[in-house]
Amino acid sequence: MNRRLFLGGAVWAPVVNRQGHAELPSSNPLNVVVAGGHPGDPEYGCGGTIVRYGRLGHRVTLLYLNRGEDPQQEDVGCTGADDGIRVQEAKEACRILGATATFAQQCNGRAIVDNPHYHAFTELLASLDPDVVFTQWPIDNHPDHRAITNLTYEAWNRLGRKAAFYYYEVSNGEDTLMFTPSEYVDITNVEELKRQACYAHASQSPDRYYALQEEVARFRGIEAGYMRAEGFIRHAQSRRGLLP
Repeated sequence: MNRRLFLGGAVWAPVVNRQGHAELPSSNPLNVVVAGGHPGDPEYGCGGTIVRYGRLGHRVTLLYLNRGEDPQQEDVGCTGADDGIRVQEAKEACRILGATATFAQQCNGRAIVDNPHYHAFTELLASLDPDVVFTQWPIDNHPDHRAITNLTYEAWNRLGRKAAFYYYEVSNGEDTLMFTPSEYVDITNVEELKRQACYAHASQSPDRYYALQEEVARFRGIEAGYMRAEGFIRHAQSRRGLLP
């Protein structure tokens, strides 16, 4: 049986709070993976939830499809480097959130979804051994966002659907469309850290984009009965009760 099902020699059963979310024991840490098309997407969509997982003692990895670099002309390749500005910003954002940054080997604005890339992404996700996976909503105006959704979903299927699986939203109306959350996380007390992490992406006009995401958080809070909230859609065949 999976090692995470045990706590103190007994089978682990989560205690569920009044919102229906598990109060996860920090002595039994989970591996949480938040996949996004670009540096900044996981932070804007899930930043508060990431902080809450970390405060409970769980390990969170932000898995970016690319390094956010400017693609070179024609088919020469990508200009992304391990020390590029977008990578530096992502690592600083992860430091603020208490997470770790990992990058898939794709190119900004030129994502590829085919069998070889499904295989490579499945191997990458398997290496992170996730108990909980978040990815972007598939109805989205940015092709890189749609690509990370397809790659993550296929990897989850190929890995036996063992992890909990959630979709998140970003830049509603500009990117995410037709998103109706089924579950919520209260981020009222951690919103400031989320803001700092998003502003760590200084090259990406955070004054503009964070203002939009803040409106989303306010509205989701109204829906859920909080000051600020992040909304998620849990896959119908996903494990339940693993939101913080």
